[in-house]
Amino acid sequence: MLLDDKVILVTGGTGSFGKCFTRYVMEHYAPKKVIIYSRDEFKQWMMQEEFKQYADRLRFFIGDVRDLERMRRAFDGVDYVVHAAALKQVPACEYNPNEAIKTNIHGAMNVIEAALDTGVKKVVALSTDKAVNPVNLYGGTKLVSDKLFIAANAYVGSKDLNFSIVRYGNVAGSRGSIIPVFRNVIQNGGRKLPITDPRMTRFWISLSQGVQLVIKALEEAKGGETFISKIPSFKVTDLAEAMLPGCEIEVIGIRPGEKLHEVMVTPEDSFNTYEYEKHFIVYPQMTWNNKQQPDRSGKKVEEGFSYSSGSNTEWLSVEDIRALLREL
Repeated sequence: MLLDDKVILVTGGTGSFGKCFTRYVMEHYAPKKVIIYSRDEFKQWMMQEEFKQYADRLRFFIGDVRDLERMRRAFDGVDYVVHAAALKQVPACEYNPNEAIKTNIHGAMNVIEAALDTGVKKVVALSTDKAVNPVNLYGGTKLVSDKLFIAANAYVGSKDLNFSIVRYGNVAGSRGSIIPVFRNVIQNGGRKLPITDPRMTRFWISLSQGVQLVIKALEEAKGGETFISKIPSFKVTDLAEAMLPGCEIEVIGIRPGEKLHEVMVTPEDSFNTYEYEKHFIVYPQMTWNNKQQPDRSGKKVEEGFSYSSGSNTEWLSVEDIRALLREL
């Protein structure tokens, strides 16, 4: 199987995604080793305690994606890299733009350089809906990061290496998403839930679905693709009703850098986008080798197509949301 007897490194591996990915890989494959690369030794210690049963195949490597030499050392002997490290909080990036650029852009450049120099076979980078038509600095840095990873395929030459991207929005229940905010209000006895705009919609994706999309990219990528899951949308007002039936809504106004809808594929992307049963792939506008032909089992989308949570064809009802909340 794909990951059996392979060495996989996850940057930012102590985060929610990294832990879910590590558990999934350990339960479904027989990797030679999974390396957690991150800069917070306390989170690494906590993860070591949580994953004790996998200690024989789990390694922890303290380092920052800003440090190219450290990354070269960490990548030695690695087969696959999943790049999840980033500064992700929109307000923090707005207030600390230089730091966001150093981690999200320079860090991406370092991942690429280290992979090119050390014999890595595949790199999958995590993207975000905020990189699509960005309206905040975080989205802007991730757009640049995406472009860097796509263009990195031009430098592969004869190496057995490719770079690809997976894109999804806020993960249901993750830190920074709306569900923990609502839960906090409800647990403190509140009956009024804050919503920035009642028209707001979002895609629903779980951590495990995000992990499976990364596995698909590792299995199928030829170089330069952006993988996007086909997932349902929900109205934020329906989420509020699902979590607190009969609640009052407090409209607090849209925040700087916030969008009404999550967009994964733009009309401009439609010229290079193919639809498959459970996902879309945006193929690169440029090709660097004969492996990069689109998988013809899919259907090319119509010109002008977009994939937005506001115009999706699949929607969650209040009852659907309640059922999914019980699984978080």
